[in-house]
Amino acid sequence: MVQRPDNSWLSAEIIQSKVEDDGKTVYYVHYHGFNRRLDEWVEAARVDLQQNDDKPIIDDKLDVDGPERKITRNQKRKHDEINHVQKTYAEMDPTTAALEKEHEAITKIKFIDKAQFGKYEIDTWYFSPYPDEYGKLNKLWICEYCIKYMKFEKTFRDHIGKCEMRQPPGKEIYRKGSVSVYEVDGKEQKLYCQNICLLAKLFLDHKTLYFDVEPFLFYILTEVDREGAHMVGYFSKEKESPDGNNVACILTLPPYQRKGYGKFLINFSYELSKIEQTVGSPEKPLSDLGKLSYRSYWSWVLLDILRNFRGTLSIKDLSAMTSITQEDIIGTLQSLNMVKYWKGQHVICVTPKLVEEHVKSAQYRKPVLTVDNSCLRWAPPGKKFKRQKH
Repeated sequence: MVQRPDNSWLSAEIIQSKVEDDGKTVYYVHYHGFNRRLDEWVEAARVDLQQNDDKPIIDDKLDVDGPERKITRNQKRKHDEINHVQKTYAEMDPTTAALEKEHEAITKIKFIDKAQFGKYEIDTWYFSPYPDEYGKLNKLWICEYCIKYMKFEKTFRDHIGKCEMRQPPGKEIYRKGSVSVYEVDGKEQKLYCQNICLLAKLFLDHKTLYFDVEPFLFYILTEVDREGAHMVGYFSKEKESPDGNNVACILTLPPYQRKGYGKFLINFSYELSKIEQTVGSPEKPLSDLGKLSYRSYWSWVLLDILRNFRGTLSIKDLSAMTSITQEDIIGTLQSLNMVKYWKGQHVICVTPKLVEEHVKSAQYRKPVLTVDNSCLRWAPPGKKFKRQKH
């Protein structure tokens, strides 16, 4: 049993132990039933090796299987997503389970606990394959402009004084107020993009793009002030995607989360798809936070159209209007109870009242930030930019 920072006790597995320079023993633990994001090194004082319980002691508000509360499958799914509960191997198909086991073995222990990124010291979430001499450090120092990583604070301070970069090394394709987006080609800026991937891997569990960055474009979202363009998040996209993916990796850095930037990046990826006149979907698997953000974004887009549209609409029409795939539209409408399977096909089935009920619920509020197309200067590779008519 391990004591959490909030003083609750949880059942955990000890994965490794080590002796620190001061002679104290620390343990790397994984909490049963929780996402690996919460794995951490803990001092021996927080570990009770005598108390060994198969069932985690969890706060009442998380006890979804208690006899007092009967919950639906949908509520359990939402609980699992919000509380980062992972699927067991038995719930997966054999191929996925085998890949998950291999991935978990390779990335089981997170050594880098913190990253200094610009003015922020950020707690990391997952293992990232930095070179050995950096990957076993407790803390990394990372330049927020060129994304170079360093071992020591002194090296970091010296570098900041000399680094001439104050924005991503690509073409600025969007600017509105202090929000700016740069397009960076993985082939032209290989080292910068590899460093972005290593940084992102500290916060993404399942993505494995580190070194083969040449087939990808990177869209770097920044906040601009007098000092420069500070990286907030990014998404990467294959130049040619055989699977029709319009996003490979997507991430908002933790200090900037819950400010609307994640939905803005999703919105941005679909605006590019509209200009390309294609439909797209993010590469799977999505992280738990990614699933929540995408489902919320799709719900807002579809509800906004259904609320204002007069006449009949098919799923194919919605896909053409939004660049969202028909599969993603069907899944979203099913979660909203707005689609029925009739005579061999999915049919939208809504009333104005049902739409309004969903629109009023906090879950489906309009994003804080949306893309202003008049500020977007972009054309697909090989084509010239033309200002869009509105």
